[in-house]
Amino acid sequence: MLPTFEATGRLPPGVHPATWPVFVERFGTSAGRREQLMKLEAALRLLRDAGCSRVFVGGSFVTAKSEPADVDVVWDLTGVDAGALDTIFFDFEDERAAQKHRFGGEFFPGALVEGVTGRSFLRFFQYTRDDEPVGIVAIDLETIP
Repeated sequence: MLPTFEATGRLPPGVHPATWPVFVERFGTSAGRREQLMKLEAALRLLRDAGCSRVFVGGSFVTAKSEPADVDVVWDLTGVDAGALDTIFFDFEDERAAQKHRFGGEFFPGALVEGVTGRSFLRFFQYTRDDEPVGIVAIDLETIP
């Protein structure tokens, strides 16, 4: 079960595990969000098919914001067959434009480091732009039907 939002509209700090159905129920609260979830599901299926078992979703999508602009995802490298993975997950050209166009979000390998803060993206998404800690959601990809 995912925790309630704090007064700021964010999840409490930490990594909060969820199944795909729980994630969809919690964050699919508008037509725009449901459309984003359909694109996200397509991406997560590709990751799962290449051996990825878990992703972490952060940013505005896991807040109370009614219409977030995109979905920010960090994928766990453990068990992933990079040769079987769609090359779009390694395409960081033009600020990940191809990922945004196809999936409505950005996807970062867990070990990749964000350039300004020096934090791994897994840690990076656990902080706001003002460096305040926030929560992210870990999704078990085996729970996607």
